[in-house]
Amino acid sequence: MTSKELSNGLLRTIFILAGVLFTLFLCYKLSTLIVYCVVSVVFSLIANPLVEFLKLKLKFKSTLAVITTLILFILFIISFILLFVPLLISQGDNLSLLDINTLENSYNEIISNIDIYLESHNINFKQLISTSDITSKINFNFIPDIFNSIVNLVGNFGMGLASVLFISFFLLKEKDQAFKIFKFVLPRNQKNKILISIDKIQHLLSRYFIGLLIQLFIILVLYLIVFLIFGIENAFIIALLCAILNIIPYLGPLLGIIVASILIMISGIGQDFINETLPTTLYVLTGMFIVQLIDNNISQPIIFSKSTKSHPLEIFLVILCSGILFGVTGMIIAVPSYTALKVIGKEFLPDNRIIKALTKNI
Repeated sequence: MTSKELSNGLLRTIFILAGVLFTLFLCYKLSTLIVYCVVSVVFSLIANPLVEFLKLKLKFKSTLAVITTLILFILFIISFILLFVPLLISQGDNLSLLDINTLENSYNEIISNIDIYLESHNINFKQLISTSDITSKINFNFIPDIFNSIVNLVGNFGMGLASVLFISFFLLKEKDQAFKIFKFVLPRNQKNKILISIDKIQHLLSRYFIGLLIQLFIILVLYLIVFLIFGIENAFIIALLCAILNIIPYLGPLLGIIVASILIMISGIGQDFINETLPTTLYVLTGMFIVQLIDNNISQPIIFSKSTKSHPLEIFLVILCSGILFGVTGMIIAVPSYTALKVIGKEFLPDNRIIKALTKNI
């Protein structure tokens, strides 16, 4: 190899690395836009059957069918948000997010009641708290910051929703032209494999999302039964909130239990804590724990294993790794992303031993 060939190869490598780094940097800077586009594509796939129904059965024109679908989707979001208004109103009498003194007094009242109850069972709760130094770490001045964060979150959600709806409008209205362009830009020698992969991914993810909805519905019904048995206020709304949190694997059920216990205790302020509020909270938490046992041993294995055709241990490790690397978002998208990667691997690397072992059931 001559020095000229060596220098040309070195320059080519440098340019390739620079191009890869620039692409990654661009993706990082445009990550929000990329997320909007991905969400728009997913929403378009979900909304497309309704658009086709309006066009074929009700004879709507393409533009009118898409606009009607988007309006129905917006109304669904508004209705879903309004479901939580009664919960906020009912809690407003006991807890004001902007009144720090009221919140701190409510917290101290709950801690005092727990202390009295545990002392009657020979447990020194105050010593335990002082040893762990928990109370010194609790600062209620963060409440205004939380309120500001919620306002910013609502603003970002509104911008994101508008962007997704705008992109989705053109994807739904001009999906045939978009698919033709997509097929045209595909490399000819890999076109069939890519299209087959897309069909398999769509099939498996449809099974997964349908199963996930069934799982959430089962959890919602079981939670609702538990809350109604013990006479919890706004039982349906709290059950719905806890069911939605269950979308986050492993962490979501814990968050749901914490949220439910906090709401029940706040609602019970002013009542007999030892004889009413605390026992009710413990009974509800026991019921929620039983629901999670049913879900973990029946619902989840069926959904994660059967729908995606993966081993439960395999799914557990994927979710755990995604959570460590990408946080809560990674845990939510772990199973769909892993399923898509398995399908792609089987189509493009069918002779690889590891991929053969992982995709033998696909």
